[in-house]
Amino acid sequence: MSSFWPLLRKEIRALFSSPIAYVLIAVFLLVMGFSFAATLFLTKDATLIQMFFQASVLFLLIVPVITMRLFAEERRNGTLELLLTSPVRELEIVLAKYLASLSVIVAMLAPTLTYAVILVLYSNPDLGPVYSGYVGLLLLASGLLAVGLAVSAFTANQIVAATVSLGIFLALWMVDSLGSLLPDPFDQIVLNASLLAHFTPFATGALYLSDLGFFLALTLLGLFLSVRALERR
Repeated sequence: MSSFWPLLRKEIRALFSSPIAYVLIAVFLLVMGFSFAATLFLTKDATLIQMFFQASVLFLLIVPVITMRLFAEERRNGTLELLLTSPVRELEIVLAKYLASLSVIVAMLAPTLTYAVILVLYSNPDLGPVYSGYVGLLLLASGLLAVGLAVSAFTANQIVAATVSLGIFLALWMVDSLGSLLPDPFDQIVLNASLLAHFTPFATGALYLSDLGFFLALTLLGLFLSVRALERR
């Protein structure tokens, strides 16, 4: 693992040397700031639940933009083959890119902690949903990034990778509405694949091991597929 940390630093530097990361962070914070202020003034309710749901939808749109270029950029620059022939394992390459992209998500969420501070200073909010909501957002982003990374590893075009990732995310987000139309036990099977169904308890202050396990399994599946995609090359 001695080569992992330099590789991770290289990936983080590559992401934050591009204006894309800063544009995405700025757009996210602008939308979240407006949403927080509007919700607070209109409802007079000291809660971040609405913001968590809006942030989760934004992640569906933002994550494909982050992950689409992780492997496509290496292919375009001709450095992917060089990287694969260097003394570094495929797992280390995937983990470095995954953690680097996760750092962008953390940079997006960190400033929004000021919203929770504002609520604590000027009201008496229930902090349970605040804690679980941020945990849920990190788990959701983790799963989306892993899946998006896998799609990027299997495709050679950035636009194709972004489009396929977005399609998968939207399908997994809205699949619970299809489950209500299916007979038992198919409705439960479809519901168990829903991102929205597993994220909602986190946003509303409930923590279940089944929801935690779902996002961890989704993350591990995406990372596994990414490694397999590199091993095939």
